[in-house]
Amino acid sequence: MKKQMLTTVILAAAATSLIGTTALAEESQSYTVGICQLVQHEALDAATQGFKDVLSEELGDAVTFDEQNAQGDSNTCSTIINSFVSNGVDLILANATASLQAAVAGTNEIPILGTSITEYGVALELEDFDGTVGGNVSGTSDLAPLDEQAAMLHELFPDAKNVGLLYCSAEANSQYQVDTVKAELEELGYSCEYYAFSDSNDLSSVVTTASSECDVIYVPTDNTAASNTEIINNICQPAGIPIIAGEEGICAGCGVATLSISYYDIGRTTGEMAVKILTGESDISEMPIEYAPTFVKKYNPDICEALGIKIPEGYEAIEAAE
Repeated sequence: MKKQMLTTVILAAAATSLIGTTALAEESQSYTVGICQLVQHEALDAATQGFKDVLSEELGDAVTFDEQNAQGDSNTCSTIINSFVSNGVDLILANATASLQAAVAGTNEIPILGTSITEYGVALELEDFDGTVGGNVSGTSDLAPLDEQAAMLHELFPDAKNVGLLYCSAEANSQYQVDTVKAELEELGYSCEYYAFSDSNDLSSVVTTASSECDVIYVPTDNTAASNTEIINNICQPAGIPIIAGEEGICAGCGVATLSISYYDIGRTTGEMAVKILTGESDISEMPIEYAPTFVKKYNPDICEALGIKIPEGYEAIEAAE
């Protein structure tokens, strides 16, 4: 009897030890996440912060971030991604289109989540894109309804004739947006003209031309424009030319109104996707692209006042940065 009791005690102790070892192994699991952000500006910064907040909340000290900024240079994105691959990170966050393109070119094994990507089919040149990229890529989109942005321009400036479409020609998603908005605006009776700049070096001259030839300017969700709103505003506001912007950060810097999303929220959504991938709960190849659930009409009180523009009810004021 004593022998049987001793055996039972030993087995119980072994089971307890095994459980303890398993729990310790789970607790000791750690993850390194590489973050490649194309450029520093309010929208992308918010998406990155939302992403990091969720991972920190869910995984605590088990997650370490290698966060790097390419300062607007796509070649630097490639260098950053190559370093992530060499270091064997567990997951890559590619914030903005150039970062995503570099990540996809750099690895087909490490999970890649994009964020602040307008249209994945355009960014990755995918034929018959159905909402799921597949392979090692998924993420979130910052696309707001372009037809509703065109309708907003019409609501605020029904008597305008000529609309300038100002965008960076190096950003494929910007081209997609202005093409779509142009078709919508022409249906509404506007005459539209493209004003493309290749980078920040020729931005000033292109904006000057646009402001002298147009009644209203539309600026899509565009990273180069977002990083240079002061240049745009310093030309357009004195000329009395209002700007409808594709996202809140651009509107805060140079626009009168926007139909925008919360970049912090899509960053959090991307973070939730990352947690599921890292913990093995979900397979990235089967995860569809996620989109913002809500869109908000917002206006810039300071620029509206300076231009004498009265905003109708239903718009939320953009709070001035502290």
